Amino acid sequence: MGTKTHYDVIIIGGGVVGTAILRALSRLQLRTMLLEKAVEIGWGTTKANSGIVHAGFHSEPGLWKTKLSIAGNRMFDRLCDELDVPFWRNGLMMVARTQEEENILRHYYQQGLENGVTGMEMLDGEAAHHLEPNLAPEISLALRAPSGAVIAPFELAIAQAENAIANGAEVHTGLAVTDISHDEDRFIITTDDGDTWTATYLVNSAGLFADDLARICGLDVTPIIPRKGEEYLFDQRVSDLVTHTIFPVPTPTSKGILVIPTAEGNLMIGPTALELPHKNDLATTAQGFDEIFSFTQKLVPRLNRRDIIASFAGIRAGSPTGDFIFETSHGGKAVHLLGIESPGLTAAPAIAEHVCQMLAEAGLPQSEKPEFNPRRPKVIRFKELSDAQKEQVIRENPLYAHVVCRCETITEGEIVDAIHRGARTVDGVKFRTRAGMGRCQGGFCTPHVVKILARELGVSPLEITKRGNGSRLLVAGAKEFLKGGKVHD
Repeated sequence: MGTKTHYDVIIIGGGVVGTAILRALSRLQLRTMLLEKAVEIGWGTTKANSGIVHAGFHSEPGLWKTKLSIAGNRMFDRLCDELDVPFWRNGLMMVARTQEEENILRHYYQQGLENGVTGMEMLDGEAAHHLEPNLAPEISLALRAPSGAVIAPFELAIAQAENAIANGAEVHTGLAVTDISHDEDRFIITTDDGDTWTATYLVNSAGLFADDLARICGLDVTPIIPRKGEEYLFDQRVSDLVTHTIFPVPTPTSKGILVIPTAEGNLMIGPTALELPHKNDLATTAQGFDEIFSFTQKLVPRLNRRDIIASFAGIRAGSPTGDFIFETSHGGKAVHLLGIESPGLTAAPAIAEHVCQMLAEAGLPQSEKPEFNPRRPKVIRFKELSDAQKEQVIRENPLYAHVVCRCETITEGEIVDAIHRGARTVDGVKFRTRAGMGRCQGGFCTPHVVKILARELGVSPLEITKRGNGSRLLVAGAKEFLKGGKVHD
């Protein structure tokens, strides 16, 4: 209990936007820190994000979301190279099946041109099917944007945080903000453990809950619209059904239900767009599945429900204005990010630059660190290595010879590395390594991951959780099973 060290800037919210801001600020000679209420980084909206880097033709000209997503898209190649995050410019394809849909498609093509999207082309049915043979035969026109891409959003958030920490920033997880006050020239932030944290500048990037924090800071803001999306993940053996991310023409509230090749090699379908009266309903439903599957089968008829291996839901922060909202308080020293809905992931690196500029205009010092290193050390992904590279890695660390997750070929060495980089839960390991993301969804490897976590963290296996408080996996009788050191399969 008590007051912590004073910071120049405190960021609240450890999603893909908050961590992008933290990394951008870590370039400066400042004391910067991020608070995240979940036990791991990226576990709010980011965790269930569809992972699409949008091309920029969906949004109307002149909006913040349009300007920042166009700029953000162009930053991803360098960003992902620096942070060693899997990234694939697979391209986007919006498809039409009727004359009415074709007219809408032409509107989005013209809007993309006005927004400055490069490389777009209109394809007739024959050309679209040549590129994507498994599209429904009645698809008659397609808008293709090769600048579209896919990424693992939670990996990006983790990588941004790790790079910021390596450059002197701090990250504290498992702490929910309960109060914010302002005294003379500093913000006083209280967390649910009773501690207080102080800073000269504040960034509210709390996603779904950013409106609540803005009100605590004295702003009269319109409530964020909680909008739930369900998604369904397919086995990697059907990953070649489509290459492009397949969009229908949009609805008034959503970009529609999509067929999405992921950066990790699975196909995914979704999301729905159900507006909620609250912010905590993450259940998947039979109704949501039926809506998603019946719709996407009309785009790609060869999709088979028997190939689905996982389902999940996320809630995004729907904007009451239809655009990103940047509010300030306390003379500009607090910046509040509200309604960062799709394409928030695409815009994230550009949002970070914009927020840094807002803080600079409010007086934040701008001296750069000469020692700033934008690169995160490369992560060993064992199954992607050549045979010679695998042999070399095993010689250097025999833990890479022990395959723990058979579905995804994830080794003990990779799991230990993930723990040393910050994983504290089974899902923390899962989202850093993919252990447990395969066909059996952790049915085989979870006990071994628990064992490794306990050993590396120096705690009892009974203390290991799936995703933090309230999700313990073991009872006392499992202790005997989990005795020992290394994992051998």
